[in-house]
Order: sequence, then structure tokens, then C-alpha cells
Amino acid sequence: MTLALVTGGQQGIGLGIALALHGAGFRVAVASLPDAGDPGVVAAMAAMPGASYHRHDLRDVEGVGRLLDAVGPVSVLVQNAGIPAPVRGDMLDLTPADYDTVMAVNARGALFLAQGVARRMLEGFGPRSIVFITSVSASMASPERAGYCMSKAALAMGCRALALRLAPHGIGVFDLRPGIIATPMTEGVRARYDARIADGLVPAARWGQAEDVARVVVPLARGDFAFATGAVIPVDGGLSIERL
Repeated sequence: MTLALVTGGQQGIGLGIALALHGAGFRVAVASLPDAGDPGVVAAMAAMPGASYHRHDLRDVEGVGRLLDAVGPVSVLVQNAGIPAPVRGDMLDLTPADYDTVMAVNARGALFLAQGVARRMLEGFGPRSIVFITSVSASMASPERAGYCMSKAALAMGCRALALRLAPHGIGVFDLRPGIIATPMTEGVRARYDARIADGLVPAARWGQAEDVARVVVPLARGDFAFATGAVIPVDGGLSIERL
């Protein structure tokens, strides 16, 4: 059974993806920061019989090998875990500490986990894929959370470079860019975006759901779109389409 590793798969978009992959017949491993006894983790794992949970901090790039040894041979990596801007506010007030915090997880940690997986994938056979969950913020600027946007833009470039590196080996690498998705991360700005969606910000006229992203991930994980490696796929209800 094909093994899919989903980071941050115990909640939000990651949980939606993990559940969809589990339902599609993949063996799922979840790696995330909370302890295994965390109520959210316990509930998520109970919904995926046979799945495994591994505590891992993306900032611990030296621990990638230990994580992958514990998980087993990975055929699909969904690099979903990330953090929001530590502080929303004027870009002119962005501190080096806040910038370093978000870059350490969203760009550095995510990239070096993918690097570790890719090295091991080169020893494997059959359909293999790496899916980065970046954000529309990789290309749409928000000055009040500039560090977050820059971290996602950096990861998007890492995705492109990795796609080129792995293309000769038949490993598909994809950049999925969710828009405004209803998750624990966006709960604090729900009222703000409710109003903006009502005013037409999202052409689909609704919040995105974790399932919207998950439905895109499954065929990528199966290898159905391997020849489209390097593709950037917006999952945002039309938010990022340029309009007059």
C-alpha cells in the first residue's frame, strides 16, 4: 500500500488531505508538532484506522532523517504544515525575529524535509510525488503580513527548482495555492473575510474548505498528473485571477 506523509495532518487543510488520501486507499503517516496525546491528534488518528502519527518540528532539519526512518518509505509527501505571520501589522514594523520565525518553518523547514524525502524517493519505484501547500500569498502581497508572504514565495521557488531536479526521475512536484480557507488558522479573521467575500473578493462567493484542497491532492498523489510536474495550481475560488 502506497505510503503518504502529510505534515500538519491533524487539523485544518492537512487533516482534510490526510482523510482524503486515507479514503483513497493510501497508507497515511501524519507528522506534526503536538504530542500524540493531544486531543486533536487523538481524534484525527481515530478517523484514520491504520495511520501513524509522528511528532516532528519542521525547524528541526537535523531530525528529518530520524523522522523518515520512523515513517518508512514515502511515495507521497504533502508538505502542508506552516505557521501564520507571528504579528500582523505595518511592514515597516516587521522585526528580524518575526521574519526568522516564519521563514524557519514555512520555507527552510519545509524545503529541507522535502529534500530528505526526495533523496530517498530516488531509491524507490512506482509513482512518486511531492505536493507543497503554499498559498495565494506566494504571489499576492499583503503588507501587513509580509514575512508570511515572502516565506510562501520562497517555498514556491523551491518547488519549481525541485520539480526540475526530479523530473528526469518521474517524480512529480506540485505547488498548490489555497486562498481563503476555513481552518483554525483563519478563525481569528473570519469576520473580516466574511465581509470581503460578501463584497466580491472571491468570485466563487464562499469560503474554501479543506475538502476543496484535498480533492486536488488525491490525483496528484496517485501520479495522474506526473507529466505536469512543476504546475502551480490555485485552489482559491478564482481569488487570484487578475480582473479589471
